[in-house]
Amino acid sequence: MVLRRDIIFLTVKILLVLAVSIVAFFVKFVDPLEFSVRLFALLGFISLSIATIMTPFLKEITLYFKRPFLRVHHYFAVAGLALITLHPIALAIRTLNPAVFIPNLESPYLFLFYGGRQALIIIYIALVAVLVRRNIKAYWRPLHALMYVALFFGIVHANLSGTDLVQNIFVTVAFNVLFVAAIAAFALKRWQMYRIKQRKKNA
Repeated sequence: MVLRRDIIFLTVKILLVLAVSIVAFFVKFVDPLEFSVRLFALLGFISLSIATIMTPFLKEITLYFKRPFLRVHHYFAVAGLALITLHPIALAIRTLNPAVFIPNLESPYLFLFYGGRQALIIIYIALVAVLVRRNIKAYWRPLHALMYVALFFGIVHANLSGTDLVQNIFVTVAFNVLFVAAIAAFALKRWQMYRIKQRKKNA
């Protein structure tokens, strides 16, 4: 459908604009594989952050896109999942080290320094929770909310070891603001749910 194509085009356009403004402008020339590792990480985090930030604005998103909220939400979530998965795959190819998928438990610092490893695992747990939500109706929401924990590990990992965040204060500020916005969206969503429950009790 035309509208669906418009949404996909808009999603791609947003990602490309962010890529050009954050990556191409700030990142110095590197070899293609290293650039891919960094690009996948940056765009993956952006996409997942957007997917989480939009959750309290169900009505606004639905009215603007004229499509169900979940469909729009899933466009960003799926794009983020694909990109953030390609990040360690490209890194494993570049370093010839499959250990990039395994959390480092040698020390608390290294656990956080390589936090992207457990972040990816948590993201897939959150994904599975959505896929089997009909079978775990009482638990799928808390499990899916683990996405915010994954974003936490992701931003800590980026701040400690991310080349672009370490080298560029502008990228650091932009990505940390994205994370703060995601947490604010989480708090706002919980507040909305609380108010709905209170209204039902009063009714």
